[in-house]
Amino acid sequence: MSEGGKQRDRERLVKALRDNLRRRKASPGEIVEPQAGDGAAAQAGGRAEAAIVKRRSAQDGKETVVDRIKITGGAKLNGTIPISGAKNAALPLMIASLLTPYTLELENVPRLADVQTLLRILANHGVDYAVNGKRPGEKAETGQTLRLTAASIVDTTAPYELVSKMRAGFWVIAPLLARLGEARVSLPGGCAIGTRPVDLLIMALERLGAAIEIEAGYVVAKAPHGLKGAEIVFPKVTVGGTHTALMGAVTAEGTSVIRNAAREPEVTDLARCLVSMGARIEGAGSSTITVHGVAALSGARHAVLPDRIETGTYAMAAAMAGGDVLLEGARPDLLQSVLDAIAQAGAEISVTNEGVRVRRNGEGLSPVDITTNPFPGFPTDLQAQFMALMSRARGTSVIRETIFENRFMHVQELARLGARIRLDGDAAYVEGVERLNGAPVMATDLRASVSLVIGALAAEGETLINRVYHLDRGFEALESKLSRCGAQIERLSG
Repeated sequence: MSEGGKQRDRERLVKALRDNLRRRKASPGEIVEPQAGDGAAAQAGGRAEAAIVKRRSAQDGKETVVDRIKITGGAKLNGTIPISGAKNAALPLMIASLLTPYTLELENVPRLADVQTLLRILANHGVDYAVNGKRPGEKAETGQTLRLTAASIVDTTAPYELVSKMRAGFWVIAPLLARLGEARVSLPGGCAIGTRPVDLLIMALERLGAAIEIEAGYVVAKAPHGLKGAEIVFPKVTVGGTHTALMGAVTAEGTSVIRNAAREPEVTDLARCLVSMGARIEGAGSSTITVHGVAALSGARHAVLPDRIETGTYAMAAAMAGGDVLLEGARPDLLQSVLDAIAQAGAEISVTNEGVRVRRNGEGLSPVDITTNPFPGFPTDLQAQFMALMSRARGTSVIRETIFENRFMHVQELARLGARIRLDGDAAYVEGVERLNGAPVMATDLRASVSLVIGALAAEGETLINRVYHLDRGFEALESKLSRCGAQIERLSG
């Protein structure tokens, strides 16, 4: 086929992927029912008092009201919050278990809904897994240890009903293709924060020699003669694309060079684990990664790095509510740009042998401008939380979102608490207010939902956060961690 023909095929593929993802922005199985007389409010932003969110059970068709979180604001935070293992590192590490028939043991894996979803996806492919029991001195927030063994892969299809629940489930395509030469994976789901197409992931696999087609919402990939080393040049930084390229290249024949690779710590963590399994990888953590393919990988034991997004979230919570909080086990090198911004806002940040300490007592917050960027820049996954913090600053802050085109959905809900925010393209202008007031609000996605928690901690009165299943996807024992530091927070079931 001519280069022009290949380009047209790629354009058709990208269009099909984007169209599919746009059609499926709403969470599967979710029904939003506006209350009588307030349909306009529900349409305006999924507002809590104007909508009842229900989940329909796939097993029995019954509708049940999801959990909510109630927060009474005004309490300072004092104490210690243990930082869990990073979800964004644990998921690709778990998927890497498909690359070898031997056991991969992962320590410090967070107890999250997304981890459980991925375990179901991996089990569908034939991966056996075991979760170690509780050990002496471990608390509910202590990470778990998983033992994953893909001795025999029995199915190369990752079905829609599983992958649609979590975007990272799509990444199984790379190890399945690398190990068995074929994969059939549903287009992904996850948070509704833009289209987030997978065209760059597919491009990486095509560069490694895979033949790929889209069939009825599935990506069908084949490499009957195995993957071949190649140069992969990403037109923009992509974490998922870099994960995919790494897992595809480690057992490919020859050498692969990944250019404009993501530098995120979670990519480096995956590379470290793969090296422990026998891979030959150079340059992880830089924009150019070289992978020398090996014939096979072995098992390994690896500890998941601490969650920088959780660290930043609780650091902002402490800065917002005031008090003195030790983020136990946090690594400042994973989020220095974030800690710098919080310090500029007026909190005192100090690094200890135990982690990171955040203090703010009595002083007001100063406005700080930030722009989201790939690592080592300010992470997009902390943009919503920082916006909540800036809603109480003495002045106006400008927050620019350069990673995703639709990640300001939390603005309307923060406004319900009294925040003054004006949107203009990729920028949000946040005019700080003297006080916020509690109100019913609705979580829209994983990170945006926790921004409402931060706002509620400083709001006067009671805030009721609906659709908290988003929080369960990414924050381990959130109510327990905050309540032990003095927050008045509780989960309401049913």
